[in-house]
Amino acid sequence: MAVNTSRMDEEQRLVSKRETILRLLRYLLAYKKRIVLVLCIMAGTISISMVTPLLMETAINNYVASGDKEGLLKLGGGAVILFCLFLAGTKARMYIMADIANQILVTIRNQLFDHIQTLSFGFFDSRPTGKILARLIGDVNSLKDVLTDSVTQLIPDLVTVVCVTAIMLAKNCRLAMAALLTLPILVIGMFLIEATVHRLWQIYRKKTSNLSAYIHEDLSGIRVIQSFAAEEETRKVFYQLTDEHRKAFVDAVRVADAFGPVVEITWGLGGFLLYFIGIRVMGAETVGIGTFLAFSTYIAMFWSPIRNLSNFYNKLTTNISAAERIFEIMDTEAEITDAPGARVLPAIRGQVEFSHVSFAYGDEPERMILKDVNFQVKPGETIALVGPTGAGKTTIVNLISRFYEVTEGAVLIDGMDVRQATLESLRSQLGIMTQDNFLFSGTIRENIRYGRLEATDAEVEEAAKAVNAHDFIMELENGYDTVISERGAGLSIGQRQLLAFARTMVSKPGILILDEATSSIDTHTEILVQKGIDALLKGRTSFIVAHRLSTIRKADRIFVIDQGNILEAGSHEELLARKGAYWRLYRSQFQ
Repeated sequence: MAVNTSRMDEEQRLVSKRETILRLLRYLLAYKKRIVLVLCIMAGTISISMVTPLLMETAINNYVASGDKEGLLKLGGGAVILFCLFLAGTKARMYIMADIANQILVTIRNQLFDHIQTLSFGFFDSRPTGKILARLIGDVNSLKDVLTDSVTQLIPDLVTVVCVTAIMLAKNCRLAMAALLTLPILVIGMFLIEATVHRLWQIYRKKTSNLSAYIHEDLSGIRVIQSFAAEEETRKVFYQLTDEHRKAFVDAVRVADAFGPVVEITWGLGGFLLYFIGIRVMGAETVGIGTFLAFSTYIAMFWSPIRNLSNFYNKLTTNISAAERIFEIMDTEAEITDAPGARVLPAIRGQVEFSHVSFAYGDEPERMILKDVNFQVKPGETIALVGPTGAGKTTIVNLISRFYEVTEGAVLIDGMDVRQATLESLRSQLGIMTQDNFLFSGTIRENIRYGRLEATDAEVEEAAKAVNAHDFIMELENGYDTVISERGAGLSIGQRQLLAFARTMVSKPGILILDEATSSIDTHTEILVQKGIDALLKGRTSFIVAHRLSTIRKADRIFVIDQGNILEAGSHEELLARKGAYWRLYRSQFQ
């Protein structure tokens, strides 16, 4: 299986930027009514801004020139009212769009999280958790400005540019052409910058992901790091990643910052050409002072939104790489899904059959983990799986749970192919206990109840008593309401394992799967737990994966797995009598 590490840049498939932008902006369609309201408000504010230079021209050419103080005061009063309306409208539209943008971010994050929940173990096995977190948090947050500005800045600025251009052409075509003569320079400059900066921002996102993944990995393994005094080594790696992150950011910003100077230069040249052509070519006497001032204002009104548009374009190229990373995960198809027409699996009786089952990971089809495995298990039978590490024991129980899909053959429960059953109805009837005794931050009661959320307090305590966890829980300060962290600080490894065991027991499974479930429990605790296991195995089909052969002597049958095949099968006594693979394993462990 191909694995990406915290120090490796992720491979990202090439997609159309236009397609990504359109897909992102489609989220705005869910808020059509509010966006229409924003557009109406913007129409009013843009109209006010368009009228302002005309009011100034009228005031100078008509009222100031003639000394009409009364007319000037009335015009000024009207301008103040329009200005207040402009401010109120601008604030209102920004508030509405900020609210819409935040709601869209919540929607995108929820959709991304929901989709991640459906992805198979292979997805999580192939990449660090920190890189998934980087997309779920950082990349989603970076889209806020793009979503907000796409309505509050892009639309009004485009409308402003079009309106100003139309007004200038209508008032004086030659002056307008002079002012806009440098526009092609801006377009060419922005195109050249964008071609480079998008790639640089993609690199920056990857370096951010690497850094996030390494921090998560470092904090998760802090006990190992401190146990081996490896702080200096991890510090060097961290510094290297932060330096790569800084360099990637500086490289991207250095190119992105070229947008501003290009706009300022073309703006300055446009203003110079306006006055040069207006005064030297057309003659100052042919153009009124008010008209010159109005044109100066319109030039500012033209280039200011052009500058805003270039800033928006800069943001877009900066953050479109984040959208690409988000949609890439959203487009990752879940390998394990409900088949069309999948049925609810009835209450499990416990018959399990492997029919010519072979398995290989999707990206390594030539390396078979299981090869033509066949067996049948009767309801209530206990099967132990033993063998060397990597033999395929855990793969067998993972295929029963349908955490992976068989490559060939079929896994059947009570005669139904697990691929024809809904995932929820299948997994809700399986009790799966692994060697990973992960606990969630919260109370002990909540952690046990996670096995079956509708379980009553009495059922939670009953499950804890069954695995002999009740006594040590009651010795804690708050008993079942004791709050623990995900690392189970204050609890021994054995106690954490017992809580995870109780969590499995409360689910009342039809089939019980114990994958190295007692590997972290000391011998004394194991004796207590074994009593609970014996009671719970009774009447249930069970699969026990174990390296410690002392824990599986009572199994109805023991399968010896090696190199993806079942070498031997039989009871403990039968296999010892054969003096084959199991006998050799037993001798090596106890002698």
